[in-house]
Amino acid sequence: MSSRVFLASTLKRSVRLPSAARTLSSLASRQPLTQVSTLPNGLTVASETIPGAQTATVGVWIDSGSRSETARTNGTAHFLEHMAFKGTHKRSQQEIEVEVENMGAHLNAYTSREQTVYYAKAFKKDVAQAVDIVSDILQNSKLEANAIERERDVILREQEEVEKLPEEVVFDQLHAVAYQNQALGRTILGPKENILSIGREDLTNYIQTKYTPDRMVLVGAGGVEHEELVKLAEKHFTNLPTSSNPVGLGQSPYTPNEFVGSEVRDRDDTASTVNLAIAVEGASWKSPDYFPMLVLQSVFGNWDRSLGAAPLTSSRLSHIISSNNLANSFMHFSTSYSDTGLWGIYLVSENLGNLDDLAHFTLKEWQRASTGLGSAEVERAKSQLKASLLLGLDGTTAIAEDIGRQLVTTGKRFTPQEIESAINAVTASELQHVAKNYLWDKDIALAATGRVEGLLDYNRIRNDMSGLMY
Repeated sequence: MSSRVFLASTLKRSVRLPSAARTLSSLASRQPLTQVSTLPNGLTVASETIPGAQTATVGVWIDSGSRSETARTNGTAHFLEHMAFKGTHKRSQQEIEVEVENMGAHLNAYTSREQTVYYAKAFKKDVAQAVDIVSDILQNSKLEANAIERERDVILREQEEVEKLPEEVVFDQLHAVAYQNQALGRTILGPKENILSIGREDLTNYIQTKYTPDRMVLVGAGGVEHEELVKLAEKHFTNLPTSSNPVGLGQSPYTPNEFVGSEVRDRDDTASTVNLAIAVEGASWKSPDYFPMLVLQSVFGNWDRSLGAAPLTSSRLSHIISSNNLANSFMHFSTSYSDTGLWGIYLVSENLGNLDDLAHFTLKEWQRASTGLGSAEVERAKSQLKASLLLGLDGTTAIAEDIGRQLVTTGKRFTPQEIESAINAVTASELQHVAKNYLWDKDIALAATGRVEGLLDYNRIRNDMSGLMY
């Protein structure tokens, strides 16, 4: 799904452990290890060798997702991801499954709004075979008519399950109102009518136009040598369809989307809670405000009463909400895209009579950043953000994901040291400047589901974006 950045509570606790500080320092002080090469056809090959690693993750990150679709073909990228495992001209579905199991490997794929990823995790000795399988399912899927028909039902059931998850529903609705009638506003799975109508021609056309080498990165992390990976890329990825209008990595191939201040409320009186997201337009992947906005997200933090943590272990907002029993939980998010983003908060509350207070005090806290934050809370936020980003690079799959995502979104990979330096460079005065640009008196997108009757009018909530009265 989409690339929302959350700061996990478990990581907040771990940063207080003495060993975590040493681990963070060790990660950030590593020398750059990511090697990058480009084949004559434009395919990028990137790897990071981990000495002593007995496993490796290899995969292909593609700068194309549901945002590359039209309204009529919305859902094609996700549909194609499902079809990739249903057999190729070289291997049947059963042969793929048996081969992967015999290696003791793990084969997976996912689709987001701007990316599609196919990857495998295998033992070091099986890297060549894993690359062969990934390249095969990526380029040679048979896309048989009977398999397409069977998969429609699978995707429809998946859609039904997603619609039972309030968080997923709210974030899809948030995108729909923030980017009305635009590519980012459409869901990844697509509407039911599209799932029922997508055909083989739609799938093959998507492959021919979007699975092109200029949009792709073959990534390896762990027990894999760069020279070996380049040779495997030359062997398996030289016949990719070429683009008539190639776009370099990190250069957005999309028509810019425009943020719209608006709302959607889906009232359900059978629900016991309200699930609510409020967002402003955030920073893109390549924006100079990307890291300051992440720090600002960390300043306001996350909180969940079920964790039993003291209300003052996180942000001032957690103290306000927990002390007044305004919500069950909240988490701030920063979702970035190639040309825009969403920055905001997701809240769950069963205190249905005080939803106006919940929204009011949340937005008052946001506006406090425009007048200046305390140095202590800024430093806390920076430490938690570094822990979340750097300690999250745990294992070959996480490292491969980091390499692939950064290369397709920005065209380069930031080393852990560069990430730490960028976060350390953020100052309280810079956060005040960023808050004035992104938060103060800005339009909001609001999506809510469940018991929403206690939420006041949109304009009443919007007014809190330009006032400091508590």
